[in-house]
Amino acid sequence: MIIEPRMRGFICLTAHPDGCAQNVKNQIEYVKSKGVIDGAKKVLVIGASTGFGLASRITSAFGSGAATIGVFFEKPPTEGKTATPGWYNSAAFENEAAKAGLYAKSINGDAFSNEIKQQTIDLIKADLGQIDMVIYSLASPVRMHPITNVLHRSILKPIGQTFSNKTVDFHTGIVSKVTIEPANQDDIDNTVVVMGGEDWAMWMDALKTAGVLAKGITTIAYSYIGPEVTEAVYRKGTIGRAKDDLEATAFKITDSLKSLNGKGYVSVNKALVTQASSAIPVIPLYISLLYKIMKDHGIHEGCIEQIQRLFEQRLYTGKEIPTDEKGRIRIDDWEMRPDVQEKIKTLWEKATSENLTEIGDLAGYKQDFLNLFGFGVQKVDYTAEANELKFIPSIKKLTC
Repeated sequence: MIIEPRMRGFICLTAHPDGCAQNVKNQIEYVKSKGVIDGAKKVLVIGASTGFGLASRITSAFGSGAATIGVFFEKPPTEGKTATPGWYNSAAFENEAAKAGLYAKSINGDAFSNEIKQQTIDLIKADLGQIDMVIYSLASPVRMHPITNVLHRSILKPIGQTFSNKTVDFHTGIVSKVTIEPANQDDIDNTVVVMGGEDWAMWMDALKTAGVLAKGITTIAYSYIGPEVTEAVYRKGTIGRAKDDLEATAFKITDSLKSLNGKGYVSVNKALVTQASSAIPVIPLYISLLYKIMKDHGIHEGCIEQIQRLFEQRLYTGKEIPTDEKGRIRIDDWEMRPDVQEKIKTLWEKATSENLTEIGDLAGYKQDFLNLFGFGVQKVDYTAEANELKFIPSIKKLTC
């Protein structure tokens, strides 16, 4: 079938298997070009199919030669209907890993559930024995709690007061004002349950109890802080409460891993175009301005560049891992440079529908958004027929 992007708001309803595969290949080639990283050799990535999770799996495998198990929840294709991009990414990753002689298997299902945790433990026991790195990179708007069976939904809202500021529709380039009413306590509590650290801790407890964590185990979860211009709706809002909880969980996990001489860390990463960030008011405008400035300074990074630098320059230097005063790894250092942030403040005040294409990088934002779904990727012929029915080799069937 000929596959074209079909948009609905901040979601693309289709994905291109060949574009996703080329994206994965491009990331692999980047990691290989940067040289070998003396990193973990048996790695579990929870949330492995897109964004930072996929980049972590690629960097582990093709930077350090690691065996990887990836856990994700993606929709497989049916005849005449494409899969979600993470499905195609994972199929491409496994195919490339096989060519390189690297172990790679995947589990598709709800990572919040006890069943998927047990399935993962069984696979580790059968194939790897123990693992020495766990990456936790889940991004889901909902969570069915495995103990209470209550479905919780996260929500993006400010806390304490109404929020109003500029935003942009990245499809049309129209800059407008957005107003968001403040959260109530239920909104806050539900968001923390979905996006906080509880599930990360549950994973680590289950893996430790099962005896599949190696001595010196390291686990990393990803977070974001961001600038003053977004903090009311992000870091000081409901999602910020969840991130606070996630970051506090790293210390609890470190305590629980003392017998293994293990540690839990949170890495604070850079703002990037993702399906999640595209849905957050204000963030697309901020990223458009940020991209322009960072590209002008020659310090722009995508997911793979960011994670490769995290692994090479923070996690595996042979020295103690550097952290900030709150114990967090900071790989958002280039984004948060004072000169970059001062420039954004100036441009933010000026930004209008008429000048955004000049003072910002809206085209780069749109390009990255399309790339998430396998569209707009160089070396891919989008006029050619594509086979939507791609299998993930280790899953072997097109069902969840």
